[in-house]
Amino acid sequence: MMQESIASLAAEITAADLSSTAHLDAFRISYLGRKGRLADLFDQLKTVPGEEKRAVGQQLNALKQQAQARFDDAQQAADSAADNAPANPDFDYTLPPVPNALGTRHPLSLVREEMMRVFARIGFAIAEGPEIEDDWHNFTALNFPENHPARDMQDTFFVAPAAGAEAGTQPHLLRTHTSTVQVRVMESEPLPIRKVMPGRVFRNEAISARAHMMFHQVEGIFIDEGVSFADLKQTVYYFVQELFGADIDIRFRPSFFPFTEPSAEIDITCLICKGTGCNICKGAGWVEIGGCGMVDPAVLENAKIDSDKYSGYAWGMGIERIAMLKYQIKDLRLFTENDMRFLRQFEAL
Repeated sequence: MMQESIASLAAEITAADLSSTAHLDAFRISYLGRKGRLADLFDQLKTVPGEEKRAVGQQLNALKQQAQARFDDAQQAADSAADNAPANPDFDYTLPPVPNALGTRHPLSLVREEMMRVFARIGFAIAEGPEIEDDWHNFTALNFPENHPARDMQDTFFVAPAAGAEAGTQPHLLRTHTSTVQVRVMESEPLPIRKVMPGRVFRNEAISARAHMMFHQVEGIFIDEGVSFADLKQTVYYFVQELFGADIDIRFRPSFFPFTEPSAEIDITCLICKGTGCNICKGAGWVEIGGCGMVDPAVLENAKIDSDKYSGYAWGMGIERIAMLKYQIKDLRLFTENDMRFLRQFEAL
């Protein structure tokens, strides 16, 4: 009986169709698998009388080797045929290639680079600093009093102290302005100083068409002997006229900043509504592009600069605000939404 089962199974293995991958898988499962036909015969070997068991076992081993060899040969032939087959026989190689779409620079990057070129032409070099700052560089060195509202949690993103930090370590925060780089430059570089500081800043504000919790600034500082407010005004006039044109009106409004005295806001004619009033200029026809002033003597002294010998001016403005005016964009949120319909408008610039 066992001999007949082995002979019948050998005939099936010899005649099995192995012409496709599906047939190969079926053959492997049916004959070589742990629950296949050969495994069943090996289980029945224990019922064979002892004097026949050796011979029957040899026949089963030979049959298993035969089945494995047939499967391996067919598998190798299938693999070889797949390697030599065309990658895509239905592909038309005469078709023109699909163009590789290239990206473009972000409008904020375009404006930042143009601003840097304008200031480079009058001798300003670029300086950069960390986005996570300590209280000294962000507030104290810039003459912010202890009770200034900018130090409150509702205006500033404070960073939790590192594990194991010593008690009394000054708090760290996401910088609220790039004036922090001005302090670092004044502390570390020789006089005279003529630098611009572009960078990203963070403030705890509601996101709207005119405000965002993350935006970009460019600030500048010039410190030397005999620097006056007239030098500041000429620098601002030059910058605005180079960026927007010689026919743009500019005005300085008295203001207050802890780190400059006297201080002023810089307004120019709203380029979106041409002075007639819109949501960006709040109907006034003027739009603020930044603040400026003479560096407060206390700030110079905090940076170990002799305020009796040296004076300087500083200014700062938002890159988003400049870009909105330059490209007549009415919603600040477009800069961070990654809408390709908006970004593709700047491909040719």
